[in-house]
Amino acid sequence: MIEHRPRSQLGKANHGWLDTHYHFSFADYHDPLRMHWGRLRVWNDDTIAAHSGFPAHPHRDMEIITYVRKGAISHQDSLGNSGRTQAGDVQVMSAGTGITHSEFNLEDEACELFQIWIYPDRSGLPPSWGTRPFPRGERAGAFVTLASGIEGDTDALPIRANARLVAATLSAGQAAQYPIAAGRKVYLVPATGRIEIGDVIASQGDGVAIRDETQLSVKALEDSEVVLVDVL
Repeated sequence: MIEHRPRSQLGKANHGWLDTHYHFSFADYHDPLRMHWGRLRVWNDDTIAAHSGFPAHPHRDMEIITYVRKGAISHQDSLGNSGRTQAGDVQVMSAGTGITHSEFNLEDEACELFQIWIYPDRSGLPPSWGTRPFPRGERAGAFVTLASGIEGDTDALPIRANARLVAATLSAGQAAQYPIAAGRKVYLVPATGRIEIGDVIASQGDGVAIRDETQLSVKALEDSEVVLVDVL
């Protein structure tokens, strides 16, 4: 089953400093048919204006992944962590027993990012945060694992969930394969470009929900960057 969710049909909100699209129910957007996809709870497509952002606020018992597509985001939290994550890179926050953080765009240009929330396998663990650069060249033509809690994914940023975030950059005409283990679900979004999956054609910002498949073939109809989450 491959379900196409066009960007025009997603939830959305514009607060001036923040223009966002919701792939799943979030904030004032509620759709009982789009509450989650397996253990994937949130996929927000955010554009944050220059010199603005999210002031300090708390989270707990959630794995929060930020994939920056354009510009950069600067992080500070109650553990004393701080860092700047720029386009193509990823940061992970395990909220655990509780953490307060802020995320600000301190740049002179808008920041575009995906914020992805995944339910953890266990609650009540200490909070943590990390970031890592992943140059786009390393994932040219194939999916590369960026964050994972699946055994064997030793080169990825660790998360506390049986889940995996991967990404690929594809030139027009290129195709990348991704195997899907039994019982797992995949949610995929083209960060840029236009792709073909089976009979589905998805453009930048569209969502593609996939289940009951064993092998995924993603073909780029134009130069594309593709982000995918694999969950139970």
